[in-house]
Amino acid sequence: MDVTPGLLGAFPLLKSLSSDVLSDLASSGLVAKYSRREVVLDPKREDESLCLLFEGRLQGIDFTIDGREVGLFFVERGDFCGEISLFDDSVRPEFVIATTNSVVVKLPRTKIRTVMNSQPSVMRFLGNKLALRVRNLTFQRSLLAVQNIEQRVCCQLWLLCKDSILISSGEAGTEAEIINPPTHLEIANMLSISRESVTRVFQTLQNQQIVRRNGSYSLVICSLDKLKELANVNPNSK
Repeated sequence: MDVTPGLLGAFPLLKSLSSDVLSDLASSGLVAKYSRREVVLDPKREDESLCLLFEGRLQGIDFTIDGREVGLFFVERGDFCGEISLFDDSVRPEFVIATTNSVVVKLPRTKIRTVMNSQPSVMRFLGNKLALRVRNLTFQRSLLAVQNIEQRVCCQLWLLCKDSILISSGEAGTEAEIINPPTHLEIANMLSISRESVTRVFQTLQNQQIVRRNGSYSLVICSLDKLKELANVNPNSK
């Protein structure tokens, strides 16, 4: 697959750019494919690129001092990662891995810096994304203080619902679909609990008909209202 102006213009970050600017970016971009669990961005390696996710899902991770993996955030299709290095020349603070087979478009940091300095819309988009990531990471950290494991898992699911697809709304409540949902282990790593604990909570939610699997690549939230009640989140959070 080639990097074309049309391909780049399909990403929300770049859709406001002119065809000339997109053509210039496309000439220096490249496409990289990653298998599940393969490292996309490694803070130990020099990779001065902004990564745009064309297909699949990525996850930002870090490691505790005793070597345990900690999940930080997800990168969904159409989103991007590696933006922190656009604002300074420091080493990236986290790894980014592919959680499914993924296709990434990489653009050189120097090119994106030129665009962001000349295009206010791109700068605003990047700023809004950084602000959202800080808010989500702050919320993620606050989950670790929640003593009730079920509530902690439901809060994480509620956060994932922000990127879900609403599929129906009726007497039973509003349903939403999470495409390529994280595994129980990935959720456990984000919440600092065991995979078995996450599995037990999911079994309870399935028995209560709050969630259901729709094949291997889809998780349906059967009632957002019930999930929000269990998560006990601020009613104005979504």
